Amino acid sequence: MFDMTSMLYTWAVCQVCFTGRFAFAYGGDVRSRVKELRTERGLSQQALATAVGVSRQTINAIETGRYDPSLTLAVHLARHFGSTVEEVFDVDG
Repeated sequence: MFDMTSMLYTWAVCQVCFTGRFAFAYGGDVRSRVKELRTERGLSQQALATAVGVSRQTINAIETGRYDPSLTLAVHLARHFGSTVEEVFDVDG
């Protein structure tokens, strides 16, 4: 028999597998340190976007919380900053 935590965890894992989106992993928002890390390094949104292969608008949307990146994009961003995904994105709120 599953308890509620196990059921929610199983649902969240399946959602991430099918969607590749963090927002579904916890059913909530993802907080991003992208702007902080980008500005610490003196990068423009356009420079970061070019480096990771997305538009400047995508970087802006991530920084303002209007878009949760795909798992692939989150990994690219973390690698660009020499960090882990967990250090760049906070899913615990």
